Amino acid sequence: MSTTLDDGRVGELAEQVSGLVVSPHDAGYDEARAVHNGLVDRRPALIVRCRTTADVVVALEFARSVGLEVSVRGGGHNVAGRSVTDGGVMISLADMTEVVVDSASATAVAQGGATWAELNTATGERGLAVTGGAVSTTGIAGLTLGGGLGWLMGKHGLAADNLLAVELVTAAGAVLEVDASSHSDLFWALRGGGGTFGVVTSFTYRLHPVGVVTGGLIAHPFEAAPELLRFYRDAVADVSDELTVFAGLVHAPDGSGAKLAALVVCHAGEPDAAVRELAPFMAFGSPLMTEVGPLPYPVMNTLLDAGYPKGALNYWLSSFTDGLPDALIDTAVERFAAAPSPMSAILLEHFHGAVTRVGRNETAVPLLESHVYVGKLLSAAGDRNLEARCAGDRSGGEGSIPELSRPASPAGTPDRSGATDPSSPRRGQDQSPDRHRVLPVGEDDQELCQQTSQQDGDEYPHRGRCLRRAASRATLAAMTNGPTTPARRLAY
Repeated sequence: MSTTLDDGRVGELAEQVSGLVVSPHDAGYDEARAVHNGLVDRRPALIVRCRTTADVVVALEFARSVGLEVSVRGGGHNVAGRSVTDGGVMISLADMTEVVVDSASATAVAQGGATWAELNTATGERGLAVTGGAVSTTGIAGLTLGGGLGWLMGKHGLAADNLLAVELVTAAGAVLEVDASSHSDLFWALRGGGGTFGVVTSFTYRLHPVGVVTGGLIAHPFEAAPELLRFYRDAVADVSDELTVFAGLVHAPDGSGAKLAALVVCHAGEPDAAVRELAPFMAFGSPLMTEVGPLPYPVMNTLLDAGYPKGALNYWLSSFTDGLPDALIDTAVERFAAAPSPMSAILLEHFHGAVTRVGRNETAVPLLESHVYVGKLLSAAGDRNLEARCAGDRSGGEGSIPELSRPASPAGTPDRSGATDPSSPRRGQDQSPDRHRVLPVGEDDQELCQQTSQQDGDEYPHRGRCLRRAASRATLAAMTNGPTTPARRLAY
């Protein structure tokens, strides 16, 4: 989609902001529009690389004045590429990455463009941490607004459970300080409801004492996958809050294409307790590799980074499942055996502990019960020819797992990874109508949900658009004011 803007208007905008204004003909345009997923190739009419909250306000006013859609780039890790508008105004927070840690209050304030690597480095220097994903290159914004799973969630809850406040710019340009006592309904919605409600320029987190954890990788031959996944299912049923274990069908990181069955473990408790609790996982079967031991938490959060290189061609699907029945395990192994790309994977992420004890009405994250898993089908390739083969498998059904099409929750997975075909940016997390089942709402909120859903252009209301305690009418009215309809692609 091509949109031409008046050079004079663009020049005036450049004079009003402290950051860079990048047009399609400028050097640095391709770099500024690029996100982690190499399949995303959209061309904004203009990119505003904001450096301050005031820049965001000015950029939104400009978009309203020219009648263009707005997208927001935080860390740029959203695999569907929703942060890149085609022909609209892209507000980039890539230059807003400052993290300030207050050891006395055990809090951190991080700007909306920061990644978990940047936040973990700053907090780790003080022996503090907060739950934040499993890949350090992920942006804090999209992950937190969608819930935010991670290695510490069993002990400390999701990232959203540890969110204390945000600074938010509404689509109308109002700058709000949002917390439990100020704009409380909006604060509720932002913790798990997604990026629909405005541009979050900073996040304030509660931190926890976390220095060294016990973690690492255990890799088994792919032939052991059926038995390993059955062992995993039974073993995690009784783990403590301190232990988080993910399982995966993956490829060897050496590029050989060898398929493996693997466990990734992280124990955030005392070293002696970690040794005892990890013993069954270390003793199972005949692993090809066991690299588990003490390491700083920020390092733990980088162990999977190499499997998610920037620029790889990604297509992901994810869904909840309330168990790992034998049929699901066997189908997953069968499908992965036929995966053509050495960059593809199937991941299972187990939820238990603190993350499951948050009340249904405390945040917008869907109720997570113990021993619910997120199943992720990650199709990735390093070149277009291989991606075409992967796409052929997907269209033919070879890459699907029917047992993962019946989610345990009507809402998205709490890292917003979703079904991420970049050519269909508003697609739900899977194709099942149950995915978009409306959460219980009152009569007044039902009307508001319908209005918000229509604005988003989605076929079904879903989390982030239809909320049981939808954000206040006044705030949402301000955010939906004007032609930019920013909620249409306010993702990070």
